[in-house]
Amino acid sequence: MGDIQVISTCLVGATSNESLSHKNIQMTPWDLSLLLLGTNQRGLLFHKPKQENNNILKSSLIDHLKESLSRTLNFFPPLAGRLSTIKNTDDDIISFFINCNNAGVEFTHASAPKLTVSTILDSTRSPLTVHSLFPLNNIRNFECVTKPLFGVQITELVDGLFIGCTMSHSLCDGTGFWHFINSWSEISRGYEVISKIPILERYFPEKMNLPVPLPLKMYDEKLFEKFEVPPLMERIFHLSKESIGRLKDKANSEMGVKSISSLQAFLAHLWRSVTRCREFDDEKVVAISILIGARSRINPPLPEGYFGNAIHMKQVKATAGELLKNGLGWTAMQINKMVVAQNSEEVMKEYKGWAENPIIFTKGLIFAGNNTRLGINNSPWFNIYGNDFGWGKPIGVRSGMANKNDGSITLFSGVEEGSVDIEVCLFPETLQALENDQEFMEAVTKN
Repeated sequence: MGDIQVISTCLVGATSNESLSHKNIQMTPWDLSLLLLGTNQRGLLFHKPKQENNNILKSSLIDHLKESLSRTLNFFPPLAGRLSTIKNTDDDIISFFINCNNAGVEFTHASAPKLTVSTILDSTRSPLTVHSLFPLNNIRNFECVTKPLFGVQITELVDGLFIGCTMSHSLCDGTGFWHFINSWSEISRGYEVISKIPILERYFPEKMNLPVPLPLKMYDEKLFEKFEVPPLMERIFHLSKESIGRLKDKANSEMGVKSISSLQAFLAHLWRSVTRCREFDDEKVVAISILIGARSRINPPLPEGYFGNAIHMKQVKATAGELLKNGLGWTAMQINKMVVAQNSEEVMKEYKGWAENPIIFTKGLIFAGNNTRLGINNSPWFNIYGNDFGWGKPIGVRSGMANKNDGSITLFSGVEEGSVDIEVCLFPETLQALENDQEFMEAVTKN
């Protein structure tokens, strides 16, 4: 881990063995489709507590976070469990489910004696050291049969604290991830009961054979797939509320509509800019992949506290020439049309279609190709800066190394209300071209 020094590592379980301990939770198509991909890694950066002295961070605060984590797991027993498998004796086909056995989450206390808050926040390019601030690196979701479904690393910096979290993406999506972090911060600052109780029962719209059989065998070569990630560079670009508003107004004005959202407008701006910097021929087909949330789209909607995955991925395709010649409004409208089409019928078509013909995403399937894609992750609407663990709100957020490739885009809300931080991961030459692209940078707020 380089300059990161691990002080201790242990397993933390729920304080109570009641409720769902030792109960199995079946996994939906939304959960199972992600088994062969990497985990979900997000981390929060804090200033050190003002009342801190030489002993607090090494004992009292770490013990407090460990104890509050344990109490939060009482409400989220799947996190302290493991994945389990069942093998069909007839054909060796395997199925997965979640075993709430309270085996524990991984809790690591570490120190980065040379790393400062400003190094993380103010560097033009995201320092690679950030990846070492997360636990359970380089594992895929299915490996949580033997590894924890959730891990946290509390790293002391020179003048701050970083809470890096790694969660199996087959356990839940970004909504569930931040639901848990929001709940942990509530318990940490004194709540006895969290404000939103998770709904742990999985969604199955009709009778299905459970657990869902998968097109995998116990020693399938897909489980041992090796995918070498080429050299990449990352940077956070900040878009202010005002800048996003100007992009939205421009996109709607160009198309003579009012239906293009802020998100669709700035994603269109990013997609056009990266395509321009990749210098494709006009005929080259390019794509942007966007995660579609199912919670509010299906009829009836899922309950607010649904804890699990409720997402599917959809692509918008166009030629490079179409994007660059037709302008921001046209590009945003292509994204808008795809999103609007994702009604209850379409969501259920995706869900049931997968159950009938399971396709498990692999890194090769997602990342391989000619680097013509942008993949959009996370959401700028998640509650990030409300996560006060008792000594103040976060001052920054970063993601780990999981699932990173050329074109990986992670969206976060900015510190200022209505602003957005776009974490861009690209080949070095493409990122440099993007930084020098006047049209793109006009929308970016300088740090």
